[in-house]
Parts: sequence; structure tokens; C-alpha cells
Amino acid sequence: MARSIDYYFSLQSPWAYIGHALFEDVAKANKLTINYKPVLLVELFSETGGLPLAKRHPARQRYRLLELQRWRDKRGLKFHLKPKHWPFNPRLADGVVLAAMEAGQNPEPFMRRAYKAIWEDQLDLGDAATIAKIADESGLAGAKLVERSESDAIGALYETNRQDAIASDVFGSPSFVLDGEIFWGQDRIESLADALKSGRKAYTSDV
Repeated sequence: MARSIDYYFSLQSPWAYIGHALFEDVAKANKLTINYKPVLLVELFSETGGLPLAKRHPARQRYRLLELQRWRDKRGLKFHLKPKHWPFNPRLADGVVLAAMEAGQNPEPFMRRAYKAIWEDQLDLGDAATIAKIADESGLAGAKLVERSESDAIGALYETNRQDAIASDVFGSPSFVLDGEIFWGQDRIESLADALKSGRKAYTSDV
């Protein structure tokens, strides 16, 4: 029986973008079933003591830009540190991921294109028409999924993900939860790979 892993993220997160391809490779190599769980970061931060970027101390904001450059080089990516349409409200784009899964479709091709659209192409992922076009290019029914994304039912799933995140001690994006053990940040994907390779039992905080 395949093991599963919960992948908490928001499409507006640069760190989720930076780690996405590597995580997908690790999951595929280890035959993991991925539970894609987009979550609204602003509300998650408010619940867990985090701060949105604009409210962080200037020293932390400056350091973030250094880290983005370091990881851009390390992961071999080319992206804008301050893309034109960022930040944006991720509700509609994240909701398309949920709507695709609800329809029994794989959201990953859309996610991969959406991350690139934001950080490399500087497109507006707060715009319904842009989101629909990206979904279409990913082999999905873009207009239909965008319409469904706006529904109360998808909003309820988004809220469920937030509650699940809090229950799992998730406080940032991306976070990967394997057998109850959380790996926070794209810089912990290698640690996740090591844990899978070793076959060890999940670590817990109950020590």
C-alpha cells in the first residue's frame, strides 16, 4: 500500500515554488501519494504567531531577499525577487487546485505552471481570466474550475485545510507531513528524502 504525504502550500509562496519540482521528484521516487492541501497563509499565520511579510522587521525582510537569491542559485531557477503582481489574493488560484481534485483531476500540472507564471512570467494570479488560461494550458477546464473555485463548497474545503494544518502543527508554506512528522520549508526536502531512504519511524515532539 502506497504511503501518503500531506503537502501544505499556497501558490503565492515563493518557497513553495522553489521547492515544488524537487518535492515532486522525491515523492515520485518514493512512490508517495500526495495530498495537495492549499491553505490561506494570512489566517494560518494569525493562528500560529507568524507575521505577513509587510509586518516583519525590516531586517527580516532584507534577509528574506538574500535567502531567495541563494536558493534561486542553488535550485538552478530564474525568477523575479519582486514579481509585478505579488502579493495577490491566492484564494481563487488555490481554489482551482481544490476544484480540480474535487473533479478527480491531478492539479500538479496546473500548480507547476501557476508557480512559473507568478515568479518567472510575472502574471497576475489574482485575475480569473489569467488563472483560467493557465488551467486550460495544463489540460484542465479552466473556466469551469475557476467558477467552481468561487463556490462556498470550495471555500469550505479551504477552511478544512486550515484546520487540518493547525491540528498538524503546520505554520508555514510549504510544509510536508509524513506519518505525523512535519518538515517545514523547501530547505527541508532533503531531510524528508533522508527520512524516506532510512525507513525510520516518524519523529515526534513527545520526548
